[in-house]
Amino acid sequence: MQTMYIIFKLNNQLFGVDVHQVTSIEKMQPLTEVPGTSDFIKGIMPLRGEIMPVLDLKERLTMRKTTATDDENRILIIHLEGVQIGLIVDEATEVITIDSSSIEPPFGMISGVHNQYIKGIAKVNKQLLIILDLGKVTNQSEKVQLQKVVNQ
Repeated sequence: MQTMYIIFKLNNQLFGVDVHQVTSIEKMQPLTEVPGTSDFIKGIMPLRGEIMPVLDLKERLTMRKTTATDDENRILIIHLEGVQIGLIVDEATEVITIDSSSIEPPFGMISGVHNQYIKGIAKVNKQLLIILDLGKVTNQSEKVQLQKVVNQ
């Protein structure tokens, strides 16, 4: 079976998410900070009439921070348990199709990313592609916190 993945970069490492998990890809915008939230929640922003929280995916995955460049940074818009969320990534590069037989199960810790967030690993153009499970990027208490941010 083949699945389409949106490919993006965090610290020059390739990541992918199922194209069906992403509603849109937006350019970086100014964010309004929300006090009293987790460090990886960078703020809120309006998008098509909705207010949504925006997370720094590198910080959430406990990856080394790099300097953000608004020219290249993108926000992946996803829906997570009924809440629209933005995920800041370094850049979104392309959409590719990957056969499920070429995806290996995650092993240990890869590039600083714990395998609890990883759905699998694939080799694409001689590079490793880490396929994320966006449903596991936040835990239950963080999901509640995101709901509160939206409902304030």
